[in-house]
Amino acid sequence: MKTLPIYQVDAFTHKMFGGNPAAVMPLESWLPTELMQQIAEENNLSETVFFVARPGEPIISTSTDPLVFDALVHEAAPSYDIRWFTPAAEINLCGHATLATAYVLFNVLNHPENTIVFHSKSGPLLVTKKNDGLLEMDFPAWMPKPVETPELLSEVLGGAAILSVHKHRDLVVELVDEAAVLNCQPDFNLMQKHFGYMMITAKGTTADFVSRFFAPSDGINEDPVTGSAHSQLIPFWAQRLQKKVMLARQLSKRGGTLWCKHLGERVTISGQAVFYMKGEIFLSNP
Repeated sequence: MKTLPIYQVDAFTHKMFGGNPAAVMPLESWLPTELMQQIAEENNLSETVFFVARPGEPIISTSTDPLVFDALVHEAAPSYDIRWFTPAAEINLCGHATLATAYVLFNVLNHPENTIVFHSKSGPLLVTKKNDGLLEMDFPAWMPKPVETPELLSEVLGGAAILSVHKHRDLVVELVDEAAVLNCQPDFNLMQKHFGYMMITAKGTTADFVSRFFAPSDGINEDPVTGSAHSQLIPFWAQRLQKKVMLARQLSKRGGTLWCKHLGERVTISGQAVFYMKGEIFLSNP
């Protein structure tokens, strides 16, 4: 029988039982994909993240944006391969589970530097431990493009009035105000039949912008806090608000706060995290 360590961290929150919980599992080498999916299904959290350490190697940004990575070469510390699984599927980018993984590395596993580089299906992702206690993630900027309003969309969103619809990876639905986002009552059965990932958003009164995120097709009706969604929301709202630095709130029941910057080809998403649990899982047939 083989045992594997597991940690659970609440991300994008300063208090336990807030933000978005993620299961974090360090591995010496990759497990079969099917087994990692089964573990994620068993954990039944919005995300289970697995990572494997690489030997130290330089990571140089190829971006033309001078703000990206500040043209630094990160040589001393090991970097990590990272993969994310919902209970139903592997995805290409997850913010809260990346934040949770960085928290575990910095605070439990004694990562030796103030920066971490994760290698992912969405390219290299840099996480920096800041002096103010925030963890800052450097993610790709995905500017969503306008699309026609799909049929049934307003019905799926409980009759909500829709201002605009955009899309990159996910559907971005702009509603009239923060109250409309907070009070929206989606029909998740109808959403699952006709749509994939979807977020609703509006200019905020308690923050620069607010949002909620839905993924019933992956077994998650509402995700508590969705870092990867802000790869789209940050450039979207930076253009609308004419601001590069913004505060965002995700208005799920658990709620979450994200400090955001738009850097052209990249965005930074910063947040806090709270440690909840550590343990072991037992695999009879690894």
